[in-house]
Amino acid sequence: MGFLRLLLFPLSILYNMGSRLRNHLYTIGVKPSVAFELPVIAVGNLNVGGSGKTPMIEYLIRLLSPHYKIATLSRGYGRMTRGFVLAGESGSAEALGDEPFQLVEKFGSQVYVSVGEDRVAAIPQLIQAHPDTQVVLLDDAFQHRAVRPAMSILVTSADRPFFTDWVLPAGNLRESRTGARRAQAIVVTKCDPNLSESQMERLAAGIKTYAPEVPVFFSAIRYGQPVSFGSGQDLGTDVVLISGIGNHRPFEHYARSRWRVVEHVTLPDHHRYTKDFLEGLTRDYPGKCFLTTEKDRAKLIDVRFSEHISTMPWFCLPMDMYFLKSGTDFDNLVKRYAQRG
Repeated sequence: MGFLRLLLFPLSILYNMGSRLRNHLYTIGVKPSVAFELPVIAVGNLNVGGSGKTPMIEYLIRLLSPHYKIATLSRGYGRMTRGFVLAGESGSAEALGDEPFQLVEKFGSQVYVSVGEDRVAAIPQLIQAHPDTQVVLLDDAFQHRAVRPAMSILVTSADRPFFTDWVLPAGNLRESRTGARRAQAIVVTKCDPNLSESQMERLAAGIKTYAPEVPVFFSAIRYGQPVSFGSGQDLGTDVVLISGIGNHRPFEHYARSRWRVVEHVTLPDHHRYTKDFLEGLTRDYPGKCFLTTEKDRAKLIDVRFSEHISTMPWFCLPMDMYFLKSGTDFDNLVKRYAQRG
């Protein structure tokens, strides 16, 4: 632990005490937790930042949508609206947030996408609007204990597993490591595709220290071919990376293995783009191609930026998640909870 984190450690003790008290009040029923008749599957993490929640939501949509009518409910971080909003009523990253709008762009009518800060109130509104909904996927909801899901899936990044981290503000954990015990499945995300059995065993052992009864799975990211959404120019060998995500490292690592990266412009998660920013890119990197994430593309295709984007060689790098082993076991586990509710 670094010197600054050591100084902050007393505050982490206080934060941890408050978090444990809150969880205990939910566990013993002092704070109410609502269960719904239809299956609700929650995806979340212990760490602040990018742990792969959205790729997991997308994986679940692909897994379950052939059998059920799926709806997603997110808080909608970074959106300009408030309250409950359905994608059919508003279709932009400004109205829904970047990640929910990414789901709209990717899956269309295959899934009902909605956002709402108050999940307890939003789920009935969602069901009223779409009564054929059969399964609700809650994004970033591991700490949202006012809803009692049928299943909780905890994701933790292989390069920043929760058992090596500390509670805020000394570390990046939203709650104690033992909170992992509430999960019905823990997925280590963003693994090296060549992760060895011994490395898996070490990661699993670290997790089992805090959640001994929870099954552990390992997944990796698979990138597709870059997709143009700008001027239509071919992607050259020299690229400028632009990313406003929680964890920039996997995106950069893959890009550097394929192209010569001139610069990586890293932005805060849920960054709001402006015309001035795009004009600055054109000025600072003349003649260069820009490669970004699907999440950033969701914001950049806004009609406000069409004049700039259409004249610049912009590409996004599509991605999806897959399991290194025991993927069928994970799928069957999810399907069982989807059936029972």
